[in-house]
Amino acid sequence: MTGSAGTLAGVVQHAADQQPDAVALIDDIGTITFAELNQRISATIDVVDGLLDATVPVAVIGPNHRTWIELYYAVPASGRLLVFLNHRLHAQELSSMIERSGAGIVVGSSDDIERLRDVGVELPLFNWAAWSALVDGAGNVGVEHRIDPESPAWLLFTSGTTAAPKGALLSHKGLLASVAASTAARPVGIGDVYVFPFPLCHVAGYNVIHRHAHCRPVVLMPGFAAADFCEIVAREQVTSTSLAATMLASLVDLLDVEPERIAQLRSLTSIAYGAAPMPASLLRKADSLLSVDFGQGYGMTELSGNAVFLNAAAHRRGLEGDVSLLEAAGVPVDGVEVRLVDDDGIAVADGQLGEITIRAEQVMLGYLDDEAATSAALCDGWLYTGDIGRMADGLLYVVDRKKDIIITGGENVSSLEVEASVLDYQDVARVAVVGMPDATWGENVCAVVVTVPGVKLDPVALVAHVRQSLAGFKVPRHVVVVDELPATASGKVRKADLRRWLSENPGLLGKRL
Repeated sequence: MTGSAGTLAGVVQHAADQQPDAVALIDDIGTITFAELNQRISATIDVVDGLLDATVPVAVIGPNHRTWIELYYAVPASGRLLVFLNHRLHAQELSSMIERSGAGIVVGSSDDIERLRDVGVELPLFNWAAWSALVDGAGNVGVEHRIDPESPAWLLFTSGTTAAPKGALLSHKGLLASVAASTAARPVGIGDVYVFPFPLCHVAGYNVIHRHAHCRPVVLMPGFAAADFCEIVAREQVTSTSLAATMLASLVDLLDVEPERIAQLRSLTSIAYGAAPMPASLLRKADSLLSVDFGQGYGMTELSGNAVFLNAAAHRRGLEGDVSLLEAAGVPVDGVEVRLVDDDGIAVADGQLGEITIRAEQVMLGYLDDEAATSAALCDGWLYTGDIGRMADGLLYVVDRKKDIIITGGENVSSLEVEASVLDYQDVARVAVVGMPDATWGENVCAVVVTVPGVKLDPVALVAHVRQSLAGFKVPRHVVVVDELPATASGKVRKADLRRWLSENPGLLGKRL
């Protein structure tokens, strides 16, 4: 036994008991059945137990790889926390996260392991091949640790409004509640074959567990490329997937240029989306090319996934004329409560704007070693999302982000973190970073800069400077020089005014850097 009921590993244990020879995972290495995955989980637990004291976390980093999925289940089943690291981050950022998490070992791709060594990470570091060899040589005792379903299973760092990302602690119970919510909104068919194109370091990885809970296979893409996606769908007869707006836009662009590829997607019947706003025009274009049902999920890392859904029927009505539906996030599923509140925490009436708060089993346990941030986000069981929305006819509409988080290509970017890096450049006196709409990326990072007197700013040099300390997706794509920034009496920059001004004067943005 590798996992008990109510735990993540229990999902695979159940599938292995029910359908041991059913395929659990398909990747560029081959296939693995639920019985084989269950055995790998058991062996991984033995390896981790032999390397680390009880409760010491394990960190994982790298592009999508089957080892990620083995660790998804095995590390929490050993009574330890699995620390998710985004390989797109700068090595110094990753080093800080590893230290804060208390991880005792790191498993990852060879390239990422070398990057960590280069910045002085002194923990035992294992690349995929070395780790796989350890697991291959391990016993298969299958010792079952007693795991409390309410104990933390995953740690994911999420960009906030401060420079330091916060570590969200997600429990077995919360993640499985998220899986149940997705099942209620998007039932998994008997013949479902799901392709997963997102990075496994994101909370979107709960979709893997969602399919495994129904004994269905997951096709793992190393990374998304539209042409590869088409070929995988055709080869594996994929029926469902989840795509970010950037991915769907790339797919639509490819089908426009190579319409013969539409035939490769005949088996595809369902596309779910989330992670960033989806332009209605893009949905209409995709709908004209593909015979699929669309579904939207609204959620976040702190919700262990999605909690509010817009189903296929609502999308169909929206695409056929009720356009306001395409602006909605959807409705909460059973077991999820949504309340919109004012700045004093008082519920607002339908139609009025308020901060979106959510109460559900899938809400995170809190932030790692950050009582202040946890207290600000969680109150009486309610998660304060930082998003502003309104309710109308039972539907939730997300209007804006309260905390100025920028979502570009499905990645969250803290404006303050980027501002700190820009301000470190010698020619910059003041800066405000905002997100500006972009048809391809959802939003672009835009830096509005006041220069040091007498200096002519070189935007390319500024961007190169930021790239030295931050991940590529956090780098400003537009740099606008101004004489002064709009500010309140207390000196706070009025970012809403900045966004409005830039929207009214798009020529100021110039070419994307």
